Formats: sequence, C-alpha cells, structure tokens
Amino acid sequence: MEKVAFIGGYDKTDMLLYIAKILTVLKNRVLIIDTTILQKSRYIVPVMAPAQKYITTYEDIDVAVGFKGFEDIKNYLSVQELEYEYVLLDIDSSIYYELYQVGQNDKQFFVTSFDLYSLRKGLGAFTRLRTEVNVTKVLFTKDMLQEEDDYLNFLSKNLKVRWNSDIVFFPFETADLNAIYVNQRKAKIGFTGLSNAYMDSIMFLTEEISGKTQGEVKKAVKIIREN
Repeated sequence: MEKVAFIGGYDKTDMLLYIAKILTVLKNRVLIIDTTILQKSRYIVPVMAPAQKYITTYEDIDVAVGFKGFEDIKNYLSVQELEYEYVLLDIDSSIYYELYQVGQNDKQFFVTSFDLYSLRKGLGAFTRLRTEVNVTKVLFTKDMLQEEDDYLNFLSKNLKVRWNSDIVFFPFETADLNAIYVNQRKAKIGFTGLSNAYMDSIMFLTEEISGKTQGEVKKAVKIIREN
C-alpha cells in the first residue's frame, strides 16, 4: 500500500477524484481519505447513509470520511490490513498529518493557491515536523509569477520542508471550474470541458504517483472519456 499525502488548505477533492479515477482504470484499488476540516467529500461524493464516519464507493474509488487514523479504518472494516495499492490522503492540519503518520518515505504534495488563507492554513500542517521531508509544490494560479513562489518560500523558510525541483502548475481557468461543477451535478467523474493544461497536470501527478509512462496514463484517460 502506497500512501500519498496531498497537503494544504486549498480545495483538493475534485483533483483527487480525477487522479484516483485514472489509477483505478490502471487496475489499482484506491482509497481517498478526507481528513480536512470542511470534509467536502461529504457533499461531493454520493452516499446512501451519511454518518459521522463512513466509507463509500464512487466509480470504483473508496472514499473515507471522519476517521482518525488507519487503525480506525481497519476497525471499521474489521480487517487486519488495508488492501489498496494507493491511499490518497487529503490533509489540512498537523494533527491529521501525525495521525496518519505521513513520513519521509511517502510522496507528499503541497497544494495551494496564493490567497493567504490557503498558504497559511496549508503550511500549518508542517509545523510539528521534527525531521525534514521532501515535498512537491502543486500551485493553482492563473499566472505563475516568480514573486508568488518567492512568497511561498519565504513563509515556509522556518519549516522542515525541502521543496522538490519539479513544480506542478494548474493555470486554473473559469472553464475548468465550470466543467468541475457540471461533473459534480452529474455525480460523474469525467474530463469533458477541462482544459488541456488542467489535464496535463492531472496526468503528470498520476504518472508521478504510479510510475506509469505518459502513454499508459493517456490511454487510461482515453478509456474514461469514451465511457
């Protein structure tokens, strides 16, 4: 089971669903765990009987909400081990960063826009780090300005975070947001209407997580678009 942490105060729910959908088409079992304060998954992912904590399946993706660690999930499922190839963690606090024992050996992505709430709330998840970790930036901004990245580096300078050289850039457009809203209303994970730039970043993240080639990921996206 590979644990992948997406950390930040910025909304990551739809992005994680898109990545998870591609991973399932690549023949992987995937669990998304929403640990965020808003728990947006409760409202985006259809569920028959919502409760304080639950796991539901949405287009072959399992989504867990309301749990306080892997042992909590195992007890809920009455299993000794979780049988997933990938667990995608949606985290926006240092408490859940620790509860899910995110560490140096886990892939970590910091997802943010450049409003102060997203920056400060997201970076707060790293405040209890005792050892340095490698993290990849995932930046949602219309125009990637050097001063924006410089400001992020300034805010994080006293944290034990080593930024990877690769930066994943989402030049978020209104059309992308409209497409996401349409998918939400249809209760369907689809890529219709998403810009090439948005899809390129989704596919790059999937490649980074899975180790699959660009061609393999593109083939999986084509299958999703045709269904």
